[in-house]
Order: sequence, then structure tokens, then C-alpha cells
Amino acid sequence: MRSQEFLQGHTNRVSVVACSKSGRYLASGQLSHQGFSAAIIIWDLPGRKKLHEMSLHKVKVQALDFSCDDEYLISSGGQDDCKLVAWRVSTGIAICGSPVPLDFATAVKFVNNDPHKLVTAGDFKLIVWELDVPNRMLEPQFCDVGRFRRIHTSLVIDAKDEFMYVATHTGDILRVSLGPKLFRNGGPKPIIELGVMSICSTQHGHLLAGGGDGSLTLLENETLRIMERCKLVGAVSSVVLAETHGNSFACYAGTNKSNIYLIKYDGRKQKFMPPELVQSCHYNKINDIAFPAGYSDVFATASTNDVRMWDVRDLKELLRIQVPNEWCDYKDSANQECLCLAFMPDGKSIITGWADGKIRAFGPQTGKLQYTIVDAHSTAGKNKAFQGVTALCPTSDSCRIVSGGVEGRVRVWRVGNQSHSLIASMKEHRGAISGVQVRKNDTECISCSSDGSCIIWDLTRFARNNSFYASTFFKAAMYHPDESQLLTTGTDRKITWWDAYDCQPIRILDGSLTSEVYSIDISPDGAGMVSAGVDREVKLWNYDEGHNYFVGHGHSKGEPRSAENHIGWRRGSNFDMGLQKASFKLSSRG
Repeated sequence: MRSQEFLQGHTNRVSVVACSKSGRYLASGQLSHQGFSAAIIIWDLPGRKKLHEMSLHKVKVQALDFSCDDEYLISSGGQDDCKLVAWRVSTGIAICGSPVPLDFATAVKFVNNDPHKLVTAGDFKLIVWELDVPNRMLEPQFCDVGRFRRIHTSLVIDAKDEFMYVATHTGDILRVSLGPKLFRNGGPKPIIELGVMSICSTQHGHLLAGGGDGSLTLLENETLRIMERCKLVGAVSSVVLAETHGNSFACYAGTNKSNIYLIKYDGRKQKFMPPELVQSCHYNKINDIAFPAGYSDVFATASTNDVRMWDVRDLKELLRIQVPNEWCDYKDSANQECLCLAFMPDGKSIITGWADGKIRAFGPQTGKLQYTIVDAHSTAGKNKAFQGVTALCPTSDSCRIVSGGVEGRVRVWRVGNQSHSLIASMKEHRGAISGVQVRKNDTECISCSSDGSCIIWDLTRFARNNSFYASTFFKAAMYHPDESQLLTTGTDRKITWWDAYDCQPIRILDGSLTSEVYSIDISPDGAGMVSAGVDREVKLWNYDEGHNYFVGHGHSKGEPRSAENHIGWRRGSNFDMGLQKASFKLSSRG
């Protein structure tokens, strides 16, 4: 069973990480808002605890590296900072700093045998620095690369500190001698398309170069000729050597598509083995999440590029469903965006709502397309910017689907083995539908909208039974398991209890003190509920008391555009304060 551990301490996105040569320390830097300091944290890696937190850079920490004896840490700020700072690892105190001449450094690296010498690479320049600790100085010496003017992305230094190999945005690698600081040669030919994003050296000094075209290339260290190449999904943003056996080795490669691969090189055959996908996740926002009815070991997620099925126990991806994008002039992605999804109660299909206004059903085991409902939710003029299926909920007999669209309509569909048809279309909302839920007896459903209204619909007359309004953009609405009450939340930060009979508010409390609440869910036994929103906190509440017992901190980004966080209880899990199981650790509150 695969496990994960989290180190928490940053307040914004982590921009760079670096591990010490001994494996004892880990350093991480973050992004910050314009004008604010960006923190660097040094972690005790075996103990999984924070040692020091330092703040001297503005807006962004661009690069980090440890010296060969783990005594010093060097950090480089981004384009709003342009500073190079040396730190003492044992105390977390800055030794000295220096502005980087002309521009900021995109990469920084200590040499392998001298803790007082380091190299920085930036746009059009390479600089070798001497760290003078007694005098608290950083002394720069520029390298002469002749007529070559390159935007440098990464660098690596050989084991003897004779040469450094500098990756460039152009797609070639520069070999520069560290002694005389002169350019020697470059390669490969042909160049690596879309630039060299990352580089590392093998046990024999050869180079592994990760390309923007998704290629991982093995290069001979002196001539820089191509020895072997394999293809990965996404630009290779990082590569690190894992283990070596004679002439063979293994390495890990990470891509900008959030994939981590294990690639093995057979030294006898001089070939790469087929890449093994070790870990994957969505590389963009997740629009929806759903568990199957009565089964909690798998769940599905909908994102901007695909639908994926996950194993809860092994934390592995089981299935990926992609729909090619037909609007290349409108969408940036090559695939359609899935806005919502749900499992049919009989477990025979996953129903999904897409940005092209279609409802598609797929087999949960094979991912095979079963049927498509064309123009389920689209405007009359076929305006691509104003169509899409934003909410879905099946009935308990798996024969009907209630859907909501961006145009504000709620529609009921009949689905069968051979055909599907529209039963009714109800239009009273003036904004996009953000959620729908059907009662257990399939006689009513509730829909919530960004126009500030929630409507209870009669699914036999296909007319409104009741409605209520609030000064908010509703983001979620659902029935309590006993269906005596309704629970809603939205952009006003409030979580509201409503009477299901007369739609009068029963209780209103603050779901967050600082930001919008985008999603709620109630435990199957009705005793607990959970909420999530832009503040990146997942909160566990007692439903009857309205008391917040636990807060989970696991998400790293909470901008409104990307924080439409959908949450779901594992079916069969009850609200037990002593035995609560969660996908991340919850800290006690109150």
C-alpha cells in the first residue's frame, strides 16, 4: 500500500525545493504576493519537522542549493528580487548577500568538492562565485561563452568540478570549463525541441536532459552526442538519478502534466526500458468529485482535461477518460473540459457533463463511451462561451438524469439501453446551475444557482414546488439524509440550514471568516458535515450542534477561479469523532 507524508508551513505555492547531499536537510521556497517577502524553510527530512524559516527575498524564491558539506544554503530571488543570499544551515542566519548583476539567476549550484564555490545561471550570463565567509562577501567572476547568447534554464557540474553543463531554452547544452571559465563546446545536434528544461549527470558522467517536447535524452558528456532517447507525457521539468548498477541506472522524471516516471537504462543493451508511471494527478483545477453508491474504495474526478478514476487505498490512478476538443480556436487544451460527474446508482456507468454542452456516459471499468446526449445544455445561438453542463444527478432507479446548465435550465432525461430522450425542461433560474440533488423517492429535486435562488422542483408535474432566495451566489445545496432539512452555502461565506417543508431558514453560521465556501457534504448518518472553500481549509462540523470540531490543511491553492473544491464522504463512513477516517490529517479546533 502506497503512503504519502506532507510537510506544511508555507503560505503560498512552493516554487522550488532542494535536498542536501547527505539527505538530512530539505529546503523549500515559495511564491508571495507583490511586495511581500517569500519564505524559505529548512526541514529536518528524517524527522519531518521544520528547523528554520527565513525571509529575505521578495515575491519569489527562484533557486536553492546546499553546499557539499551541508554547511551552507544558497538562495536566489526572482525577477522582482534579483538577490543572491548565503545562509548557514545550522542556525538559519544569513551570512551575506549580493545583487545578481544585470538580472536574476534562474539556476544556482554549489560545486561538488568546495563548499565555498558556486555557479549561477541566468539570461545570457554565467557567473562563478566565491563565498568568503569570514569577510561576509560573495565575489563574482564571469564566464566567457563567446558569441553564444542563451537563456539558461538549469545546470549541472561534473564530479571533479572540471566542467559545468548548462541547459538552455534554445534546446542545446553548453559545456563550460570551471577553471579558466571558458566555453568548450555545445550540443546535441539536432537540438532538443522546445528547450532543455532540466539536466542531471549519471554515475559515469553522462548527461540526462529533459526536454520541453517530453523527451528524456541520454548524452555523452564530452561530445554531447545523443546516445539514447525516450518519450514521456508532458515537458520534463525535473530529472534525478535514483540508483546505479554498473553501467545501468534508474532515474525519476517529473513532467508539467503532473506525471512522475521511473525510467531504467540497460547498460548492456544501451537502451531505455519502457517508462513506468509511478505517480500522477491532475495538473489543473478539479471541477467535481464523486464516490459510487455504497462503495468507498474508488472515486472519480472531473478536471479541465479529463476524467480519472482513483484507488483510495493505493492512491493510484485506475482509469483516464479524455474527449478530444473540437474548438481549438476557443480552448487552450487539446481535450474537452468536464464540469461535473456522477455515478449511476446501479454502478453500470459514469455520467459526465462537459463544456461543449453534452452529457456523456462511460463504462466505469473500461472507460468506453456508452452514449452521448447532444446539446443537453447549450444556447440557441451555439455560443461556445455560454454552454455547458454544470450539474448532474441520477434518480435512484438509474432510468432518469436531472441536469443543470450554464444557461440556467434544469432538464430531466430518460436514459435506456438503446436510446435517450428529453422528458422536461424547466427554466426559472437566471444564472448558471451550480448543483442539483434528487430526493430518495425521485419525486422532487433541488437546484441552486448563481442568481441567488434555490428551487425545489416536482418531478411528476415538472413545475416549481417551492423556492427560497439569499444575497449570495449559491454554490451547493443538498438534502439531509432524512430529507427534513436542506443545507446550502455560497459566496457569502455562510452555511445555512433550511426547513425542507416551508423553506424557512433554521440556522445560519459562518463557514469561513475570510473567504467563500464552495462545497459542502453531509455524512450518510446525518450526524456530521464537511465544508471547503477558497481558504484552502476542509472543516468537519457536527450537523446538529453546528460546531466546527476539526480543520484539515492539505490544499495548496485557493484562488476563487480554481477553488471550486468539491468534496465527498466515503460512502459507509459515519460521523465518529474518535474513529474519523479522512484523506488527510484533521487538527482539533475548539
